[in-house]
This record gives sequence, structure tokens and C-alpha cells, in this order.
Amino acid sequence: MSRPSGQTLLLAAAIAGSFVVAGYLLVFGQGGTPAPRTAINSRLSLADIPFDGQRAYGYLNQLCDIGRRPSGSPGMEEQQKLLKDHFEKLGGKVEMQKYRVRHPQTGEPVSMANLVVRWHPERRERILLCAHYDTRPFPDRDPVNPRGTFIGANDGASGTAILMEMAHHMAELPGRLGVDFALFDGEEFVFEEGDPYFIGAEYFAREYAGTRHPYRYRYGVLLDLVGDKNLQIYPDSHSMSWSDTRPLVQQIWGTARRLGVHEFSLRGRYDIRDDHIPLHNIGGIPCCDIIDFDYPYWHTEADVPANCSALTLAKVGWVVQEWLQQAVRK
Repeated sequence: MSRPSGQTLLLAAAIAGSFVVAGYLLVFGQGGTPAPRTAINSRLSLADIPFDGQRAYGYLNQLCDIGRRPSGSPGMEEQQKLLKDHFEKLGGKVEMQKYRVRHPQTGEPVSMANLVVRWHPERRERILLCAHYDTRPFPDRDPVNPRGTFIGANDGASGTAILMEMAHHMAELPGRLGVDFALFDGEEFVFEEGDPYFIGAEYFAREYAGTRHPYRYRYGVLLDLVGDKNLQIYPDSHSMSWSDTRPLVQQIWGTARRLGVHEFSLRGRYDIRDDHIPLHNIGGIPCCDIIDFDYPYWHTEADVPANCSALTLAKVGWVVQEWLQQAVRK
């Protein structure tokens, strides 16, 4: 993603009430304050939710125990092996979609791989559930140590952990729709602004658009930053403005409303640049972004499991799983 200069950003923020931050364009209300949020929390407990948030939280911890997991690192290689073993054990067909990119600082080639898991691969119409699983090289927004250690509990591990838990139920998925999980590498292999974002999602989208596959994706759902204890999820303006994606948003947020997960609100004001944009604009996949961007530990050393929640993972996982079960029966 190209990012305006700091001076341009300040001018844009003053004039348009918007701000671009590390791949995300945040839209604010008048006066420079965030647009109004509906801070309504459901009274659900883990015992009320038929999605094992505690086990998902265990997976999140397991990923974070590896440590740093940026693209091309030993930590990423260890994570890839862990995930491949996990999904294959549960019956998924795992494909490593490998590619190389130029390191933005050294110019050296960096090996990357999207991890794709196919469930019921014989089914030609499919749903894509995805997240990024790389972590940022450094906690560049940390006020004390911006070149310290970034674990990425929420920003990287949370979406992956939900898919790890959902995998327990994929082999028995009824209906005629198949499901693919895609874990994108290179989402933020960023050392300074101007470095490209969303490398893995763009590679996936171009391969899908440029190859004659025997299947097609009806919908895509991106999970990003979905572990925050104080969960509030709004649809971004892209997901709402695309005519082919808006029905998907209405279905998922409608599912949340039916289940009583009030943290999903349709009063969103954020304009989020995320992996769903290349999936839609390059791959032609109607794809929405489930993201809670209002996370105080974003890109800091404090993005650790203690600032995430098993209950939050349960709520998000339940909504997505319930929506999916309804979608495959149609």
C-alpha cells in the first residue's frame, strides 16, 4: 500500500476526517474523534456458546509460544509445521502455496507460503475463510521499544486460532458447499511505510483469477484482530459498498443479532484496507472483513495473549460457524 506523507496525512485528517495507519484507512467523525460506537456487550458466557473458545485460546497461546513469526523466519517455519500437522490430523487437505518476494531492505529473496486447507475438495462451489498468520517484524507503534519483540496474539494469532478450532467440525460439514481455509503470509512484511502490504492475499487472488479451477468461491470471510477482550466489530465501508458483498455482511451480522452477540454492530464508520480488498478486486471474490480495529495494543509489545480472551474467540467463532452452517444448507 502507498501511504501519504505525514504532512499530507495531517492535512487529510483535518479536511476529510480520515487517517491512514499502516495499511488501514480509519474514518473519523466530526472534530477528529472516532465516529460513534455502540459499546453494547452481550451477557454471554463460555458455557452459553457452543464453540470451544477455551480450546481456541489454547491454540492462540500455542502459536504465541513460538515467539516472533514474521515471513521467512524460523518462527514462521515452526508455525507452518504446527498448522500443517493440526489440519491434516483433522482431515484437511493442506497445500503450501509457495512464492518468493524481494526483502524491502536487503533486496534478498524471502520465501513465503500461503497455507491453504481444503475441506470436501470435491464440492465445486466453496466458501473461503481466511486470516493472515504472519506477524509484523517489529512492534513499530510501541511507545517504549518500537524495535522490540512483537508476538502478535491478536494481530495474527487470533484469526488463525479460530480457524484451528473450526477445523474440528469441518469433516462433518453437511450440504453441497465446500470450505477452504487460507492463511496468508506477507500481510505486513513491513519495515517502513511504503513497503507493500497484503502480499499473500494478492498472490492468492491473482492465482485464483488467472487459473481455470474446477471450483468457484461464493463468498469469502476475512478474520483479523478478533481476539480483543473488549470486542466491538463493525463492517468496513468497502464490505458495505460492494454490491456483491453487502448481502454477506447482512447475513453474518444478522446471524450475530439472532444469537445475541451484540458486539457485532452495523453502525460502522471505518474504511479498512485489508486482505479482503485484493480478494475482491483482483480475485473477484465477494469478501467481507470481520475486524475489531479499536485495539489499544496494536503493533506494540503488549499484543500478547493476556490482552485477548477465550470468550471473545468463542463469540466470533460461533457467529462465523453458525453463519457457515446456514450457508451450506442453502
